[in-house]
Amino acid sequence: MTETRQLGTDVLVVGGGPAACWAALHAREAGADVVLVDKGYCGTSGATAPAGTGVWYVAPDPAARAAAKASREALGGYLADHHWMDRVLEQTYTNMDRLAVEGRYPFPVDPATGRPLRTGVQGPEYMRRMRAWIRRLGVRIIDHAPVLELLVDADGVVRGAVGHEVRSGVDLRIAAGAVVLATGGCAFLSGALGTNVDTGDGALMAAEVGARFSGMEFSNAYGIAAKGSTITKTAYYAYATFFHEDGRVLEGAGSATGRSVIARTLLREKVFAQLDRADAGVREQMRLGQPNFFLQFDRRGIDPFTQRFEVDLLAEGTVRGTGGIDVVGDDCATTVPGLYAAGDAATRERICGGFTGGGSHNAAWAMSSGTWAGRGAAAFARRSPRPGVDGLRGAGRTGLCPTGSARVTAEEVLRSARAQLLPIEVNYLRDGDGLGAALGELDGVWSEAARGLRASGTERVRARQAAAVTAVGRLMYRSALSRTESRGMSKRADHPELDPAQHHHIVGGGLDEIWLGTAPIRTPAAVAS
Repeated sequence: MTETRQLGTDVLVVGGGPAACWAALHAREAGADVVLVDKGYCGTSGATAPAGTGVWYVAPDPAARAAAKASREALGGYLADHHWMDRVLEQTYTNMDRLAVEGRYPFPVDPATGRPLRTGVQGPEYMRRMRAWIRRLGVRIIDHAPVLELLVDADGVVRGAVGHEVRSGVDLRIAAGAVVLATGGCAFLSGALGTNVDTGDGALMAAEVGARFSGMEFSNAYGIAAKGSTITKTAYYAYATFFHEDGRVLEGAGSATGRSVIARTLLREKVFAQLDRADAGVREQMRLGQPNFFLQFDRRGIDPFTQRFEVDLLAEGTVRGTGGIDVVGDDCATTVPGLYAAGDAATRERICGGFTGGGSHNAAWAMSSGTWAGRGAAAFARRSPRPGVDGLRGAGRTGLCPTGSARVTAEEVLRSARAQLLPIEVNYLRDGDGLGAALGELDGVWSEAARGLRASGTERVRARQAAAVTAVGRLMYRSALSRTESRGMSKRADHPELDPAQHHHIVGGGLDEIWLGTAPIRTPAAVAS
């Protein structure tokens, strides 16, 4: 029997990246007692901490912000919402300024104007400062404590969670007035940098309490990386020329549809790249902006500007995709009382539509949605007394409470699920037959896991990861099959055109039985087709 320690708080934040830290910060500033539990070490885990990222930081000039909003509308299939884009632009501008002053982040200064440059952050320094900031405010941080399941009361209101301290082996049973899920997206353990903790845990837990999802078909992001590397800085490859294995230029690889060209070519042969389109000034800026991108080459003795190197595509799933837990209020409330979602765990369709927000938009969404979710959770907790632990029940199922007597291991589930989720010929180069066959396999994996995936102690963490990866994959493929058109990143070879009749969100949920529906665009763009 695993030892259990009981805690109580007003707001429980699950996660340790930017969205989680901003949620904890604003919940604390709203007067709530806040506990943040992270699967890793808050400040170093997740996709932001080891990288540099741009931020959607636009001065409050109407023309500049209108242009910023328009820049992604067509790419996203005209599914973005102007109300949310306006809010994110305003909140991001405020938060970045606060990060400089209260968060003590050392933004560089433009030598020409003397003004600080706040359009990007270096992940390691950003997250170090965020951890220090929320600790100064009195947020209690519990590291290396992955959450296993949510706790709900008799009315189905989310009132806490059960976690497991990996180092001590002790379970944590935390009662809370409200919970913020800021657990990141799901990259299916592809190996992309920082995504080892992004296994869809929050999505699984949200589905178990009945939360609705939106845009899960927009979850097939793949990043370009040097072969054998984990670093997917796809923006830098805008300066690349791509080559066939025999040295010929790979035509079309540098176009708007270039990643599809690369993907199809990778099915037949190796692909190489060279960053030969960057001049001396750009090369210097690239090294300053993303130093970790160049470490891999420096260690191998490769000059990526003058020498060719082999490339591959790594799945980034909902980390760079836009699908996730649906948010139904300006406070990032979900469809389940007491549960809030922020960052990559939540849908980013509101600002990106159906196309990846990349670092810039996702970073802005993380700090903005974290802000609103933290405030919303604090307000919810104020309206209802903090519950006692004894009156709550765990909502976790697969990986914790098998329904049958058979046995299947987490590694077996992960191996079977990832075989359907990682191949580019299935998930990236989509068609109905391939999606249907993969979904059938995943349905079988899920059924087997529900009956026989069992674990104890720390092994439960891996079991729940396996269940989460499978659950996210099934929602993703079910939604992709439902969208019989090509819109945003969800492109279908058997439905290559955009269909104006499908200008809506696809929503869904469920685990054993997945349901789907549609939701209208609240403030659709002027052009929808």
